[in-house]
Amino acid sequence: MALGPRLDLRQSQQLVMTPQLQQAIKLLAASNLEIETFIADALEANPLLEAGAVSREDDGGDRGEPDDIPREEFTSDQLIGQAQGESEAPLDIDNSALDRDIDTGDGDTRKDAEWGSAVGGSGASGEDFPGIDATKAAELTLAEHLDQQIGALACNPKEAFAARHIAGLLDEAGYLSSDLRDVANDLGLPLDVVEDALTVIQMCEPSGVGARDLAECLTLQAKDADRYDPCMAALLDNLDLVAKGEVARLKRLCKVDDEDFADMLSELRQYDPKPGLAFAPSANDAVVPDVLLRAKDDGGWDIALNEETLPRLIVNRSYFIELSDGSPGAEAQGWLKEKLADAHWLIRALDQRQKTILKTAAEIVKQQDGFFRRGVSELRPLTLREVAEQIDMHESTVSRVTSNKYLHCDRGCFELKYFFSSGVASSDGEGASSEAIKARIKALTDAEDAKKVLSDQKLADLLKEEGFDLARRTVAKYREAIGIGSSAQRRRAKKLQNL
Repeated sequence: MALGPRLDLRQSQQLVMTPQLQQAIKLLAASNLEIETFIADALEANPLLEAGAVSREDDGGDRGEPDDIPREEFTSDQLIGQAQGESEAPLDIDNSALDRDIDTGDGDTRKDAEWGSAVGGSGASGEDFPGIDATKAAELTLAEHLDQQIGALACNPKEAFAARHIAGLLDEAGYLSSDLRDVANDLGLPLDVVEDALTVIQMCEPSGVGARDLAECLTLQAKDADRYDPCMAALLDNLDLVAKGEVARLKRLCKVDDEDFADMLSELRQYDPKPGLAFAPSANDAVVPDVLLRAKDDGGWDIALNEETLPRLIVNRSYFIELSDGSPGAEAQGWLKEKLADAHWLIRALDQRQKTILKTAAEIVKQQDGFFRRGVSELRPLTLREVAEQIDMHESTVSRVTSNKYLHCDRGCFELKYFFSSGVASSDGEGASSEAIKARIKALTDAEDAKKVLSDQKLADLLKEEGFDLARRTVAKYREAIGIGSSAQRRRAKKLQNL
């Protein structure tokens, strides 16, 4: 068969996502704080947009639109489906376009909410002032705090120089992971000078900083408290036995009786294993809820968006007319119309986002009514598909709407994803949420007798009596997921606590 060039015609279909359709999808997945940043950027980039407290009923916040600018009305769902505002004619794009992922993950990537995804407290009270540690962390780093003390403790400039260098090598917990020989080689100083510099660091506050392992950290704090005697030294040299709960062996090694050993353990518990964290950047950022839920007097629920973080947008008509009259060129007029179309589309897109969030949140509250009234024990299994079918949307749209969004109610502030969890079989046929099972396991282990610690099989039997049919392996999986140790680990821990 001879080879040669030829022309072939092929017909294929593909879905082209316009930039504004991509932006609409990203707006769905963004939180209120991210939307606030996005709006600030839009206000800076578009001179026709301005923030104002205008009612949403007045055509999406837009008043006095010029008559010579053609405009079509679309519903909120059609707005995202067609991405109006970029082209003159409506785009024939099916709503399945929303099912494709643009940096937000596929709509079917839901995973079980882990225990602890609920954030306790609303974080909205004006009386919740930052604590001392948070204020300290905002003002000083650990290296800066140590630098203020090194000058008074170092014996000579070389020692002070090495100490400041070591202070910069400490991790957030205050530990030194670098080898002193490597530090000496890097600085070109004798090893004994670097060792003296480390001693200077270990003399600084907070006590225990500059240690190379946990035992040294606790030893420094014991010496600072004048509690480092041979008995305490033996205890600190055998921290692995403390973790295993081998009380009898430890008492023999320390040569103490029950009363003295209990006193040593009590002292040990007062030490800080990570002294540097008091100066670490605070990771406890306040969660700002996107949806506010409040019980009504008639037994229903009042669901509203938190609009304090959402400035409303309007189009400045007078400024548009002024620019239009002063810009006779075709290029300038085209730029103005483009900015006006972008402004209109953004206002309608934000309005559509609010309606979609409210619709989704209302359905979640309806499905999880028992949780909001009686607590986590009433949390039922729920999937994205169930909510999507009820509100006539696709799962991927619900997935984006519930990403990075928080709902505040009387029980605290919860991520919307928290209300979606897998279920297990129950005797009533309704099923129970995995979160409800985890809460029940935690309640059973918290209430167990230190002398009769419940095994995984015993927990499974107790749950079965309550109507939850779980295998022992499933109970172990849930127990580990919420950070509860095995029966042997809990027995040793409770034994130490009772000393």
